[in-house]
Amino acid sequence: MHKRHLFAPGPTSVPPEILLEIAKPVLHHREPEFIGILAEVREGLRYLFQTTTEVVILGASGTGAMEAAVANLFAAGDHALVISGGKFGERWAEICRAYQVAVTVLEVPWGEAVNPAEVRAALERDPSIRGVCVQACETSTGVAHDVQALGEIVRAYPQTLLVVDAVSALGAVELPMDAWGLDAVVAGSQKAMMLPPGLAFVALSDKAWQRASQATLPRYYFDLWKIRRELEQNDHPYTLPTSLVVALREALRRIRAEGLDRIVRRHRHLAEATRAAMRALGLSLLPSTSPSDALTVVRVPEGLDGARIPRAFQEQFNITIVGGQDRLRGKVFRLAHMGYVDTFDVVTMVAAVELVLQRLGYAVELGAGVRAAQEVLAKAVE
Repeated sequence: MHKRHLFAPGPTSVPPEILLEIAKPVLHHREPEFIGILAEVREGLRYLFQTTTEVVILGASGTGAMEAAVANLFAAGDHALVISGGKFGERWAEICRAYQVAVTVLEVPWGEAVNPAEVRAALERDPSIRGVCVQACETSTGVAHDVQALGEIVRAYPQTLLVVDAVSALGAVELPMDAWGLDAVVAGSQKAMMLPPGLAFVALSDKAWQRASQATLPRYYFDLWKIRRELEQNDHPYTLPTSLVVALREALRRIRAEGLDRIVRRHRHLAEATRAAMRALGLSLLPSTSPSDALTVVRVPEGLDGARIPRAFQEQFNITIVGGQDRLRGKVFRLAHMGYVDTFDVVTMVAAVELVLQRLGYAVELGAGVRAAQEVLAKAVE
């Protein structure tokens, strides 16, 4: 018998208290009790995104939020600069092309962060660029792009928006939307927000809302202005998954109680412990620089079949991790430490890595990774 552990980079584990909220009787989306909950959620989302503007709630996945951003911020024939250094950077380009937005792709080697100077140079070369699309955390590679620096660059171009996919970054790493000048931030419920999949979020700056008011691309369900007007009355034009919104209220309460600064420090602490453990086992990490604190991406040791590693975790220990995507398939495995994760989750995860790799034939000194993680975890969170 093995307890279930979920260490994948989404969906992530959900605290029991939040699961209990989902188990409560279903509310109607127009009744007074739900309207009051929605009002509290709206305020809590502004705290989480660190913005004064309205955060739009969608019944969708994170990809739905990405599509909504494109549909509301560009026109057919507009020009977007897409930073593509992984599977989700490629998704920005695919969504833009689906809406007939012209795309210039700034290719970044998978496992590396974009050089902000290259973005500045691209904007100087082509003043017709109306938006820069980027990941705060590229989940397929574990890289954190410097969106703070990009915000400073894009701010100098009045006709250009910075559009940030924060699906696996929001609630795990520092990401103050207003302070950093981020024009659009999209997120999903199933990552560091500690909820099941099913809710997506789009936050726009005043500059982006102005652009959205002039949007001409076809949209219906993803009309952000229509939803914003309803939300300002604590309503929504469509039927939200009300049980998830009730659970979101509890998640936002937990986030506020811990505090964003402490949450960022906790994620950094857990990430440092995980990375130290992998190095102690002689394993290489994919992002040599600028790793995200939401997850750790580990290169598969020479001679091992990378596809067998996640399968062995599942079959032998009822632990869910994931391997690589696309060109990284079979070459890496990914360990998440975002959201509802604590010290002993990391210890468990590292111990499982040791056991799985040993059983697959990789020479492991059992306990070496655990010891390295504990040495980091023994220090107080700074």
